[in-house]
Amino acid sequence: MINIKPISDLRNKFTEIEGSVQNGEEVILTKNGYGTMVVMSIERYSQLTDLTEMKLDEADRLADASYVRLSHDDVFGKVRALLNE
Repeated sequence: MINIKPISDLRNKFTEIEGSVQNGEEVILTKNGYGTMVVMSIERYSQLTDLTEMKLDEADRLADASYVRLSHDDVFGKVRALLNE
């Protein structure tokens, strides 16, 4: 379930938001009806950034093992083609 709260709840209902975050939920905060930020636990943030770092390290290893280099247009052209299938 998506947990959306007005940003004023960060000040007025901090304990409630903290409880949601500690239970593994992300809380989307809105300002004037528009999403402005996401609050998540440090553990969840670490999971996200660790996965990104792992994938970047994997890409570096693959690049080191190959002399093939692709241009920006080559890469994103292939991605767009896959998305449009």
